[in-house]
Amino acid sequence: MRKKITVKVTEPQYITVTGIAFFQVDAWFGHTRKDLKMDIIYPERKSLPGTGNKTAYPCILWICGGAWLSMDRSAHLVYLASLARKGFVVASAEYRTSNEVKYPVPIQDIKSAVRYLRAHAECYNIDEQKIGVMGESAGGYLAAMTALCDSPEFDAGDFSGYSGAVQAACCWYPPADFSLMKAYSAEENAVSPESLFLGKNAAAGVEETPAVCPVNFVTADAPPFLILHGDRDSVVPFPCGEALYDRLKKAGADVSLLEIEDADHADIRFFQEEVWDIIACFFKEKLC
Repeated sequence: MRKKITVKVTEPQYITVTGIAFFQVDAWFGHTRKDLKMDIIYPERKSLPGTGNKTAYPCILWICGGAWLSMDRSAHLVYLASLARKGFVVASAEYRTSNEVKYPVPIQDIKSAVRYLRAHAECYNIDEQKIGVMGESAGGYLAAMTALCDSPEFDAGDFSGYSGAVQAACCWYPPADFSLMKAYSAEENAVSPESLFLGKNAAAGVEETPAVCPVNFVTADAPPFLILHGDRDSVVPFPCGEALYDRLKKAGADVSLLEIEDADHADIRFFQEEVWDIIACFFKEKLC
């Protein structure tokens, strides 16, 4: 069969680039250097026929979870690609884990990624005034801290002439208040994910721990938040996400909480199209 069709061009062509080095850091006890990398899915910077203009797109930065112990920036590229097709540049950045560094360095790494995206907005067709952040679990914590923390200690790194601030945040089951995390035995406390991340026993330093929790960085001028949390989360209890929601709401910030019925930690329910449509709608409303 032979057939000829006329195709109307209404969408850009999206390109995926993996392994982009956005920040070089110390490695192997300070003797060597290594690159922190990100993946980016972006529309080619070409005008659609007949438009004569080149559109800049809002950008969403994804942060993988893994208890601050492990992460894989490329694990969810198929979902991030579907989000990109809804009208976003989508990036996924790696950060150093707790076997390499301690708080607040992973936050600095993510803010460096935000600044890199702004510095290279022209290359990737990004509207540098419209950058959001999204992450799961430990990545949800880092997303919240990236959105809420604006003091200089969190902005160490390259591209210092650019802002590390974001304009919206979507946090999946974030450990937003360490005091609400599950109880450990005395022996477990010293090697809990929170303690390894902080570089000290999180339970023993209970009077200092609130100073690193997202709930204690909330202000009225926080960017819009969408919080996703399962009501049967066995790793980061639902009250952690609820506490961040309550604190933001009390401060007068723009915040929504999506409670997913019967969902455990990193549950398959979070990867259904219905949920990703809600996420896309949130970022379209807040960034577009």
